[in-house]
Amino acid sequence: MRQTRDAHNKFTKKCVSKQRKNGKIVKETVESVTARYADFAKEDSRTFTSFSRMPLSGSTQRGLAENNFINPTDIQRESLQYSLTGADVVGAAKTGSGKTLAFLIPVLECLWRQRWSRTVDGLGALIISPTRELAFQTFQVLNKIGAHHNFSVAVLIGGTDVEFESKRIGSVNIVVCTPGRLLQHMDENSTFSCEQLQILVIDEADRILDLGFSRQMNAILENLPKNRQTLLFSATQTKNVKDLVRLALRDPLYISAHENAPQATPESLQQSYFVCSDEDKLNALWSFLLNHRKKKSLIFVSCCKQARFLTEAFCHLRPGLSLMGLWGTMNQMKRLEVFKKFNNKTYGAAMIATDVASRGLDFARVDIVLQLDCPVDVDDYIHRVGRTARMDAKGEAILVLTPAQEQAMLTRLQARNILITKISVNEKQIMDISKRLQSVIAQYPGMKEFAQRSFVAYIRTIYLMRNKDVFNLDTVDLASLAKY
Repeated sequence: MRQTRDAHNKFTKKCVSKQRKNGKIVKETVESVTARYADFAKEDSRTFTSFSRMPLSGSTQRGLAENNFINPTDIQRESLQYSLTGADVVGAAKTGSGKTLAFLIPVLECLWRQRWSRTVDGLGALIISPTRELAFQTFQVLNKIGAHHNFSVAVLIGGTDVEFESKRIGSVNIVVCTPGRLLQHMDENSTFSCEQLQILVIDEADRILDLGFSRQMNAILENLPKNRQTLLFSATQTKNVKDLVRLALRDPLYISAHENAPQATPESLQQSYFVCSDEDKLNALWSFLLNHRKKKSLIFVSCCKQARFLTEAFCHLRPGLSLMGLWGTMNQMKRLEVFKKFNNKTYGAAMIATDVASRGLDFARVDIVLQLDCPVDVDDYIHRVGRTARMDAKGEAILVLTPAQEQAMLTRLQARNILITKISVNEKQIMDISKRLQSVIAQYPGMKEFAQRSFVAYIRTIYLMRNKDVFNLDTVDLASLAKY
C-alpha cells in the first residue's frame, strides 16, 4: 500500500500546481470544447486519426501527448464519439485494443465539464475492475493521463489497509476499485457517499461475473444514483453480461470494434501449437526457457499450486533468465511487486502465471505467450494470447496440447476463426530434466510438499472440467506424471 499512497500524494500535488497555473482559462475551454460535440458525434469516426483532432480539454490533450498516446485505436474512436456526449455505452473489442483509454478519457472529460471541485464535490466517478492487478494498472494509467487535471484519485483493492482507505475516501473524486472492496466501504464507511456520482465504468464485465461478483454488483448498483452515465466494456456478450447491461445502463449504444473482423485475435499475432504428453511438459518448458533467454515470455498454467511449484523449482534449476511467478492466492503486496517487476523488464524474463494474468493486464513488450496447459475454453485462449501483440505490435503465441486434446481444441479454435499452425518439435532439442528436478525436490525443504500439492491440484483441475472431450482424466498417464 506504501507505493499506492506515494503515487496518490504525488499525483494530487502535481494536479494542484497545474490547475492553479491555468485556472483562468478553464471556463472558456469548457464552452468551446462542448460546442464541438454535436458535429463530432455525426462525423465518420475514421477521420479522427489523432487525439488532437477530438474535442478534448487541454489538460487531457497534454496528458495523452506526454505519454505518447497520439493516434486513437478503433474502439477509442468509435466509443468516444458517444461517451463524450454523455451517452451510456456498451463496448466490445479484442484484447490489446486500447479500451482503457476508451473509458478513462470520458471519465476525466465528464468531471472537467462539470467543473468538478477537488475539495468540495466529492466522489464523481467510479471505475470497477475484476482484479486487484487490473485496478492498480488502471489507477496508474489514470494518474499519467490525468496529471494536468485537478482531481484526486484513489485505488480500493482487497489485501490493503482498509482503515487507511476509510480515512481518506470521503474526499476522493475518482475511485478505481474491485467489487468486493467497494461494497465493503459502502456497507461499513459512513464517510463514503456516492450521491453525487456522475459516471460509472464497469471494466471487463464478463470477467467480473465469471469471478462470482454478480451479487456484489447488484448491491453496488442499488447504492448508486440513477441519473448517471455508465460505460460497460466486455470482451464477450454472455447472458449474464446482457442481464447486467439491462440493470445498469439506460438506452445504451453498442460499440464493437471487432464486429466485422475476420478473426478473433490480432493479425500481428503469430499463433502455433505443438503436441506434448503431460509427463513431458516440464521438459518442454525447460527447453523453451533455455531457447528464449533473451525474450520476455509469459507462461500460463492451470492452477495456483502448480504455478508456485514450477516457479520455485525452476528458479533452483537456474535457467539463465529472470524467472518469477504470479498467482491468485499470492499475498497482495507480493502480487503487485511481481507485476511491476515483470512489467519493467524489457528482455530476458519469464513469468509463470495462472489466469489471474490473462485478463486486462497490459504487460509491456511481451514477446511470447506460452500456454503450457490448455485453456478452459476459446475465450480464455483469446485473453491469454492477448497479453502479447498489443496495440498492433508483433507477438507470438504457442499452445501446448496433449494428443488427446488436439482435435477437440482445434475444432473449437477454428470455429472462432482463429488461425493456428501446428509445429513439430525436435525431440533431440528437448532436455530431460526429471533427475535434476527430483534432486531439487530432495535438496530443498518444502519442495516435496509443493510438488505433491501441484500434482493433486493439476489432476483435480482436469477432473472438474466440464468439456470432457478436451479435458479427460482417463487420458492422463498418472503413473508417469507422478514420477516427477
